[in-house]
Amino acid sequence: MSTTIASLKNVNIFQEQNMVLKNISLEVNRGEFIYVIGKTGSGKSSFMKTLYADLPLIEGEGYIVDFDLAKLKEKDIPFLRRKIGIVFQDFKLLPDRSIFDNLEFVLKATGWKEKAEMKLKIDEVLEKVGMKSMLHKMPHQLSGGEQQRVAIARALLNDPELILADEPTGNLDPQTSVEVMEVLRKINQNGKTIIMCTHDYALIMKFPSKTLKCEDSTIFEVVQRTV
Repeated sequence: MSTTIASLKNVNIFQEQNMVLKNISLEVNRGEFIYVIGKTGSGKSSFMKTLYADLPLIEGEGYIVDFDLAKLKEKDIPFLRRKIGIVFQDFKLLPDRSIFDNLEFVLKATGWKEKAEMKLKIDEVLEKVGMKSMLHKMPHQLSGGEQQRVAIARALLNDPELILADEPTGNLDPQTSVEVMEVLRKINQNGKTIIMCTHDYALIMKFPSKTLKCEDSTIFEVVQRTV
């Protein structure tokens, strides 16, 4: 198995006709934890959307979890996304279903059939984020931090090779942000690769790791102290 989980070479990223980022060349190795920082509008979300094929790769070469982004057909996107876990800022839990039913819905949608197997998997991922006791609660009964833990559990359901977290602490207070980061770091220490967009420089200082910056229409690695 290759040590590289994602690579981009001479990539230009577009939102409709507008070039957002240009001439990106980078590699992400298995097991890394990488921050992506930059001002609002600097292209962080466009970068992430390109990685999970919400934006098509039009110019340059890109490979992620063994998929060729430049040649990716629409029918293959669900297969790519089964190998990637995605965590959003706003949780995206279904409000009319319990935590268990939210996670079961994802498993059914990705081809799981056996009730007993689904129950075991849901218990396993909720255990990893410290939410197993909340399984029958509705999303509105949980705090923001608890909802984000469930969202992380959901991202783990299909044992993804890579987790993309787009501002996962953006709606959380500082203490809850630290708790969610501790969950993510533990998942990373257990071998998962994580790429995380964030505005929260306090978190980066507390949990230092490789950092990429979006600025002047490109992405480059920054030394920690200059963040």
